[in-house]
Amino acid sequence: MAEKLISNNKKAYHDYFIEEKFEAGIVLQGTEVKSLRLGKANLNDAFALVRGGEIFLHNLHISPYDFGNRENHDPDRVRKLFFHKNEIGKLFIKTQERGYSLIPLRLYFKNGLVKVELGLAKGKKLYDKREDMKKKDQKRDMAQALKERQKG
Repeated sequence: MAEKLISNNKKAYHDYFIEEKFEAGIVLQGTEVKSLRLGKANLNDAFALVRGGEIFLHNLHISPYDFGNRENHDPDRVRKLFFHKNEIGKLFIKTQERGYSLIPLRLYFKNGLVKVELGLAKGKKLYDKREDMKKKDQKRDMAQALKERQKG
């Protein structure tokens, strides 16, 4: 299971509580795969929607391949994701609940195939974000104090 990370969505962990993670395949065109091999993808504003018994990924930006010709793809097109039927039903029910979204967390190659890790996410309020930042600062300060103590 050799995995090669293409893109990571760090913003997702800051803006959402991730409750569950799912792995999905993604429908791509030829030049998109070549562009992904060069690491040219942006997940920042991407999200997934369940429509008509299928799941689609919106706002995933894959830059056009530099050496592509007229066959180059639209960088912001909607892309279909591969899920099992029962997972789609489960996710459809969950996303109908208030506050839940499907957010892509990372994009990677797994055994030569492009995979997307989606998170079932619930939005954070501003005070939740502040609390997380406070905990992160405390953790960093503790690590620095331990490092100083070990030096001296």
